[in-house]
Amino acid sequence: MTFSPPLSPPLRARGGVGVNCKKNNNNNAKKKKKKKKNFCRRFATASSNASSSSSSSSSSSSSEIDGTTKSVIKKIAQKLQSGELTSLRVTEMYLKRMKDSSLNCYASVNEEDALERAAEMDRERMNPERGEKKRSLLHGIPIAVKDNICTKNTYTTAGSKILREYRPDFDADVVKHLNKEGVVVLGKTNMDEFGMGSTTESSAYAPTSNPWDESRVPGGSSGGSAAAVAAQLCAASLGSDTGGSIRQPAAFCGTVGLKPSYGRVSRHGLLAYASSFDCIGPITSSVEDAAILMDVLCGNTGDDNNSNLDAKYFDSSNNNSSSSGSSSFTDAIVSKENLVDVAAPLKGKTFAVIKETFTGLDEKVSASVMESIELVESLGAKVHEVSCPTFLFGLPAYYILALSEASSNLARYDGIRFGAQDYLNMDLVDSIKSSRFEGFGAEVKRRILMGTYTLSEGYSDAYYKRAQEVRRLIYAEMTQHLQTYDGFLTPATSSLAYMKNENQEPLAMFTGDLMTVNVNLSGLPALVIRSKDSADENNTLLPSGIQIIGKKYGEAELLGVGHIIEMFSAERKLYKDAFPEASLF
Repeated sequence: MTFSPPLSPPLRARGGVGVNCKKNNNNNAKKKKKKKKNFCRRFATASSNASSSSSSSSSSSSSEIDGTTKSVIKKIAQKLQSGELTSLRVTEMYLKRMKDSSLNCYASVNEEDALERAAEMDRERMNPERGEKKRSLLHGIPIAVKDNICTKNTYTTAGSKILREYRPDFDADVVKHLNKEGVVVLGKTNMDEFGMGSTTESSAYAPTSNPWDESRVPGGSSGGSAAAVAAQLCAASLGSDTGGSIRQPAAFCGTVGLKPSYGRVSRHGLLAYASSFDCIGPITSSVEDAAILMDVLCGNTGDDNNSNLDAKYFDSSNNNSSSSGSSSFTDAIVSKENLVDVAAPLKGKTFAVIKETFTGLDEKVSASVMESIELVESLGAKVHEVSCPTFLFGLPAYYILALSEASSNLARYDGIRFGAQDYLNMDLVDSIKSSRFEGFGAEVKRRILMGTYTLSEGYSDAYYKRAQEVRRLIYAEMTQHLQTYDGFLTPATSSLAYMKNENQEPLAMFTGDLMTVNVNLSGLPALVIRSKDSADENNTLLPSGIQIIGKKYGEAELLGVGHIIEMFSAERKLYKDAFPEASLF
């Protein structure tokens, strides 16, 4: 393994593809403030007698392809099954869009491998001997994978120079599951180095731009994955979430992002940032696509002790993959025609709005989320306001714990065991110093230093142990509320997408995770879907998102609720029914 100088755009491609990887007036402000005040007044006071019903509309599965679906995966699968398109042609279409894109969504592109894989899937589909076999909806579908998820014999760098030439000799569990279903992996998406950041600006491969406004960031650390989906440079993508790295980019880019319960999806093959927080999840253009991917990602290959224990728990638990009795995540996706009560499909559901999440919230985001909450009420659900006093303690506790774990996990990258080995001719100490100094970026170095400090003798009791105590308090408070409510409704972010180079101060960047880190501290699942679009001071349309937090291992119910909100949000024109450009499929 050799160490090379950092890349500069246009980014080199693996396999031959070159990829160039941008205020309201006082009256409106008063109206928004008044609207928020009036809406909050309508919240019922939380009480122990609040309904906790989790009944859901029973209906047939939506796994069959229909002509009205918003699922990109289903639309492509329908065209593949009918013979209107081939997987090779679809792959070529995405690769061409990548070449023409200036967003820098990909850290590397596997053009030759992707085309070969697509042709292989086409041959399988046309093979008469296998004609009767029921194929997965993902068969021949091109997707992208975040650059910290291992893919065999292809570059997996975690957005860092220290792993620039690393090509693992194995696939992550989630990649194994996807390959078994016949997906085509287009490439690895750009990210903040080792997942440390909220903008992708800490990537060694130059930042990614937001498809809605290229002067803005797409969020992070899974910014490349979210931007690729929004810009239609893949059908769907995988991201990882340590403190909001799936959900915040999904909100900034107007996509759907699901952070599963901790342990629900195997993290074997995920390059670790903070092991007790890291989760792999889907970023897609619709809730239905997220459910399709989750059905595959939750397979168990036996390579990960975490997933083995989880599988046993699901088999014996009453609160398994779906509290509504569904056997798969796609069973929870119900089309409008199959709803039992079209006028009130969420009747019987009770949600809680965390009061503290609206403190210091951007007015545009607040108004957007409020409209989505009003929609939830209009669909038959009850919405109560609750207070979570521990909520604001989550951010400092998370950063103490996550940085402590990062300090330990990243110690392996010393240029001897892992990492660039360009300094082995020096003595041991100088070799390690040079490898880490040259290989790590400024943000990673900063977080390693902070994590090492909190674990050092004389300080671990004051910081690390106290943060663990706060983590237990947050978990206890959130799970206690979830015994009464079906879920929480919160903003996904505290503002619209940042301008590039806007958050240069580390603490300012940390505060951007305020809405998401408590979910990781408590190990709960959370889904971000699009809420009403807002216009910035230049009248540029920007998306924002609402976060739905569910019960542990309740992803199916979460997806079902999210799909209903998504359907009626689009019907009532809360946002533009397309991505920045016209839909590719």
